[in-house]
Amino acid sequence: MFGEMAPGPRNLITDVAGLRLGNAEDGAARSGVTVLAGDAPFTCSYAVHGGAPGTRETDLLEPDKTVPGVDALVLSGGSAFGLAAAQGVMEALHAQGRGFQALSARVPLVPAAIIFDLLNGGQKDWSTNPYPALGAQALGAAGRDFVLGSSGAGFGALTAGYKGGLGSASLVLEDGTTVGAVMVANPIGDAITPGGKHFWAAPFEVNNEFGGLGIDPAPGLRALPPSRKLAAMQTLANTTIGIVATDASLTKAQCKQLATAAHDGIARAVVPAHGPGDGDLIFAASTAARTAPVDHGALSHAAAVCVSRAIARAVWEARHIKGDVLPAFRSERSDHA
Repeated sequence: MFGEMAPGPRNLITDVAGLRLGNAEDGAARSGVTVLAGDAPFTCSYAVHGGAPGTRETDLLEPDKTVPGVDALVLSGGSAFGLAAAQGVMEALHAQGRGFQALSARVPLVPAAIIFDLLNGGQKDWSTNPYPALGAQALGAAGRDFVLGSSGAGFGALTAGYKGGLGSASLVLEDGTTVGAVMVANPIGDAITPGGKHFWAAPFEVNNEFGGLGIDPAPGLRALPPSRKLAAMQTLANTTIGIVATDASLTKAQCKQLATAAHDGIARAVVPAHGPGDGDLIFAASTAARTAPVDHGALSHAAAVCVSRAIARAVWEARHIKGDVLPAFRSERSDHA
């Protein structure tokens, strides 16, 4: 059932053919937007396992709804302000002639999810909401390669102990099916074990993609360290959001199941996860480029593994920026070396 798997050539979600990803940031605001766009509309659903989600147009993605596909997905900072990023993407897609055709009208469909990054030290006293322009900019930058860490929607993300960020990973299954994930790590919990030297996701690491630090050797249940994020922000408003995508041909109902299973990857990479103050959400997308039958159990397992690895890569690739309220994990490791 679970045969050999290996990362795709980029080890990014864009190893799924027909998908492009773009990022845009506002350095002063310490926030940004990530857009996943398809060369053609793609089938999509979602699953929410946190208590405080922020979303746009997710009802359309339920299996009993009639919309067959979407044009793009948006992950954004900015809390509810960031949902406006989808408007910028929608208008840019409309200018390109994209959208769901309803007689003489075209309506691009762009579901979105957001993280809370309003208290990370950035300037949020804008007179004009910056997110529509950031959304259009991210769409314009979309390609097969993109920067991880302090980039896009992960630019201002924070975990309990360290900077969060944007991460991605992919796997090619034994039958040739590709699955990938892109995640924005901004949780209440931490991606690092209580000892401060290892990732919770270490059992799933491939090719030292997040440092090759290995599994924490300390056994048993341990108390979690105090949250540096809570101390800095005085709030537990957080979220881990992301997208899993595959070239396998899936229905909306099967995408719903894939998104549900992919949440296991958050629980394996972040402790604690899926809390009442987390808005944890995963979109699942199918480009249907492959029409061969797929092993859905293997696909679900691979999606969860990609999610875990993407979260760890987000934290590993985060970089120090002047004015940070929390350290970058690699910077602090270097300081203590």
